[in-house]
Amino acid sequence: MSKRRENRPAPEGCPCGLPAAYADCCGRLHRGELMATTAEQLMRSRFSAFAVRDEAYLLRSWDPETRPAEVDFDPAMRWDRLEILGATGGGPFHTEGTVEFRAHYRVHGAAGELHENSRFRRDQGAWVYLDGDIER
Repeated sequence: MSKRRENRPAPEGCPCGLPAAYADCCGRLHRGELMATTAEQLMRSRFSAFAVRDEAYLLRSWDPETRPAEVDFDPAMRWDRLEILGATGGGPFHTEGTVEFRAHYRVHGAAGELHENSRFRRDQGAWVYLDGDIER
């Protein structure tokens, strides 16, 4: 079972932005029933994991070389919406890829956004998040 720092009910719609229920979309990856087949799918599932505060999935999907010891969730932050802006590589037959995204959030009611170009690679066949460059 995935570790969550705060007991939050699972959302009805998937936070990743695809028109599917969370349980049938990113929830399946979080529960370990499926593995991401593309870097974009992993990016979407990681955004959803931040939204539901699933630390275990975030750590599991992080490259072992860059993985932190824990994920420090800001209790005041709520991740609202994800926009995928572009991607390179990262397909079923690639070993590396990038995904550029804009993640929208709220902190104490104030809107903000994180614009990042993330790098992904395969580790023992599974897509993992390596690192990213935050756009300012």
